[in-house]
Amino acid sequence: MDFNQGCVSYRSMPFWCVGSPLSDPFGGAVLSRFDSLEIAKIIAWAGREGYIEATSYHDDDLVPWDPEHPEDDLDPSSPAGRKLREIKAVLDDAGVKVHASICSLHGNRLFRDGGLCNPDPAIRRLAAQKVERTLRIGQFFGAKYYVYWVARDGFEVPVVTKWEQVYEWLAEGLNHVTDYIRERNMTNYVGATVEPKPNEPRGQMFLPTSGHAAGFICGKLKEPDFWGVNPELLQHESMALMNACMTVAYLCSMNKLKFLHFGSQIKAQFDNDFPPLIGPEGLKETVMMFEALNRIGWKGAVEFDCHMLRAEGNPEDETGCRKQFIIDCVTALSMALKLAERIETPAAYASQSAADLAGIRQMCALGDIDPRR
Repeated sequence: MDFNQGCVSYRSMPFWCVGSPLSDPFGGAVLSRFDSLEIAKIIAWAGREGYIEATSYHDDDLVPWDPEHPEDDLDPSSPAGRKLREIKAVLDDAGVKVHASICSLHGNRLFRDGGLCNPDPAIRRLAAQKVERTLRIGQFFGAKYYVYWVARDGFEVPVVTKWEQVYEWLAEGLNHVTDYIRERNMTNYVGATVEPKPNEPRGQMFLPTSGHAAGFICGKLKEPDFWGVNPELLQHESMALMNACMTVAYLCSMNKLKFLHFGSQIKAQFDNDFPPLIGPEGLKETVMMFEALNRIGWKGAVEFDCHMLRAEGNPEDETGCRKQFIIDCVTALSMALKLAERIETPAAYASQSAADLAGIRQMCALGDIDPRR
């Protein structure tokens, strides 16, 4: 059953959000690393309780990757094959669909200088094999999308960066995605997306913003209609001081907003990945983003891409705090949608500031305000 409220057709809570152990560069994990089957059970609980309709994953979230055995998923008797079947049974029993299959090209140290854009052709071939495995896993789960997150495809030192080749390598890698989907008759995939990010884990990324991603898709890929963008809002775009309303409006105008990743962010900081609406800023921008989507008439999936605050991790109740995190995320989305529905575009206004204040009054249900003594 779909969520189907406002502009949101369904909600997806990925494995990496629920399973995050809450480590950071200054401290180790707060929580234990749960086995992927245990994470699947929490996600299934959320589906049965009516909090979500779908989930997503990186391939490494589900089963470990061994570069010496890149096709282990094809062997039903392998540990990977058995684990994938167990996870699917848990999700299917709860009616939780798989939204997207994402290849991790950032975790393994082999990809420390990039995946699809690695200057070493042997590493690029290995990355392509890992992408193929991720696509096959997505076919097994019936995933709707394949997602390319820019991961470590970026640079720190311009003088050694192969500027004349990196975007050709990237196009080759992403065109291979669609070629493999067609060759293997993977009819489950309705599209693929690029998730841009300005920096982190690299100093700079080759596709830093949604505008870069949309331009690359339209100018460099063989099947541009199959590809779109899934911006992470507020996080990734806000790191580059972009505005969420502008991002979604631009992508909708280009017919490139396939779905969006959702959380909260302090502008110009590192990737906070706060839960939606949480933190010292972002409420107005978030609500106005959904108001813009309502006005444009877009409808699609919203996938959470965040983690609980490190301070909220409870080592004494590791399952309970993860469940509360899911509840907080979906509550925030429902709040943002309801606040956005209150806002009416003014037919006439004394000034743009007056129109903005009127929208805030509507959002906050303040009614008329008399500023006089």
